[in-house]
Formats: sequence, C-alpha cells, structure tokens
Amino acid sequence: MSIKINDLTVTFKNGVTAIDHADLEIPKGLFGLLGENGAGKTTLMRVLTTVLKPTGGTVTLDGMLYSEGNYEKIQRKIGYLPQEIELYSNLTVQECLEYMGDLAGVSKKVCKERIRYYLEKTSLIEHRRKKMRQLSGGMKRRVGLIQALLNEPEFLIIDEPTTGLDPEERIRIRNLLVDFSEKRTILFSTHVVEDLVATCNQLAVMKKGAFLYAGSMQELINEAKGHIWICRATDEKQARELEKKYHVSSKQYVDGELQIKLINKEKPDIDCIPVSATLEDAYIYITNRK
Repeated sequence: MSIKINDLTVTFKNGVTAIDHADLEIPKGLFGLLGENGAGKTTLMRVLTTVLKPTGGTVTLDGMLYSEGNYEKIQRKIGYLPQEIELYSNLTVQECLEYMGDLAGVSKKVCKERIRYYLEKTSLIEHRRKKMRQLSGGMKRRVGLIQALLNEPEFLIIDEPTTGLDPEERIRIRNLLVDFSEKRTILFSTHVVEDLVATCNQLAVMKKGAFLYAGSMQELINEAKGHIWICRATDEKQARELEKKYHVSSKQYVDGELQIKLINKEKPDIDCIPVSATLEDAYIYITNRK
C-alpha cells in the first residue's frame, strides 16, 4: 500500500493556499508528518480522508485516483483518528464501538470479534462496560484508535494521538501504532518530535503548504550535522544576546554556568564545540535555514 501525491494544491475561497504544489510518496509502514501550526498538515489529512477536494494535482491510493467516483471505495480502505473526537459519552465502550462498527459497515459478528481483539490489544477489555464519559483522556484516545481500526483499514491516518497524555499513555499509544503498522500504512501527524523518534524511520517535514523534506529520519539528522553547537554563557544577559542572534534549541545549568545549544549553519562567533544533532535539532535547522 502506497499513497502518491503529485502537484497537490488546496486553495480556499478566501484566497489562502494551504497546500502549494506539493509532491510526496507515503510508503507502507509508519510514516511521520512533522510541522508547525498552519503548515498544512490538517488540510492534507482532510484531502486524504476524502473530506476535502483539492484545487489541483492528484492523489492515488495504490493506483486508485482520488476522485468523487472512487471516494466510496477509498473510504472503505482508510481509517481516521482526528485530534479531537467525541464518541457518545452516554454509551459504554462496547456499545460505542459496536455502533461505530455498524456505521463502518462491519457485520455484527465480525465487529464483536474485532472489538474484543483490539480491547485486549489496548488493555481496555476490563473497561468495556464503562461509560465513555468515565474514561481518562488516554483511554478515550485508545478507544478512538480502535474505532479507526474496526474496518481493518489498509491506510490509517492519525492526527496528534498523544496530545495531552501522560508519559505512560503516550508510550502505550506509540507502541500500539508500531504494532498496527506491520500490515498497513500509517500516516502519523504530530508536533511531538519524541513520538516520531520512538516510532518512525521515514517522515516528511511540512511548512507553509510545502514539503521541505521527505525521507529517512537518519538522513534528515545528517543534514544538520556540523550545524549544532554547544557553548556556555556566563550570565542571563549573555544568554539573551545569543538567543537574539541564533536559534537556541536547549538551555540548562551545568556546574553553575548556563549551557546553550545553538543551531547555525556557520560556527557562531563565540567559544563553542560541535555536537551531534537530534531529530529536534534537525527539524529546527531545516525549517529555519534560508
């Protein structure tokens, strides 16, 4: 299963172009999508879920063109977990999922089998008789993930699945996505760089409706090699001056001095040493370089 995006453009009636002649190929497995607010990620997902018709360009799902005549077939192949989802607070987990399965066209027998399987997989089997309103945020996200999987989608689209979750819930969701990606394509959109480090080998970086990078995580990190520096500031005043001149990705006190990590193409005009780049460093570097 692969998704190919060619010369995709989305322009709204107010004249704002959210996606600008973008090209991307999403391969099988777990593929990360990283970008700031307003980068065009949500618009892209709305196109991929057939909610929004593009202004120009093409999208294909395993060779099937995204067109109104194919939308019904495409919808049967995709699952979607939006950032915000309301799942019938007065229903129990079991009732909610059975209803969502019915809406997805899954037979009752098959649906119940899948619900039990995924409730066990997500450690929710003991909570199946609880009302949705009684669940924690992390539990609701897991139920949301199950509803997206009930039709056994070939292409799963996930928007910010770990936002607002505690560390244990985040780890649980990430591990589930890795397990589920073995037999399907998953587009994992997030602001949380750490989530992509823990789950993805391939990713794309989006900014202002265009893709600045698409490929392996390691190759992206390599692009920032030689542009990440560590220096020490003697006081806050010097630190503020450095922040005005350079992109600062971290600050911490070490042995009474403020250690600062700078991101800059050339060596800064201060005593510093080069250090290895993280994915977060590489993301800041690629989105801010001229």
